[in-house]
Amino acid sequence: MSKLNYNDKGLIPAIIQDIDTGEVLMLGYMNKESLRLTLSTGDAWFFSRSRQELWHKGETSGNFIKVVEIRKDCEDNSLLVKARPMGPVCHTGNRNCFFQTLDGDD
Repeated sequence: MSKLNYNDKGLIPAIIQDIDTGEVLMLGYMNKESLRLTLSTGDAWFFSRSRQELWHKGETSGNFIKVVEIRKDCEDNSLLVKARPMGPVCHTGNRNCFFQTLDGDD
């Protein structure tokens, strides 16, 4: 089995998908420690690039992400986390983080 290919900052993108609906909920980044915590606890953990610290999704809001399965892509450089959200995933209160439509000015 091959090793994961983390980027030069030690991070790997993790796409969170609702296992029941297939809806893409968010994109976060994991380092080795947040991935270890995710695997050992069953809750999604990330590494916050802005705060430069581990982040347990739902710790503040109560909207945890319960991980069912994690897959890696064919190049070992991104993860697909199939999970059950325990409420809205986005910090704005939206169900997912992809609620804005891109227009020609972006």
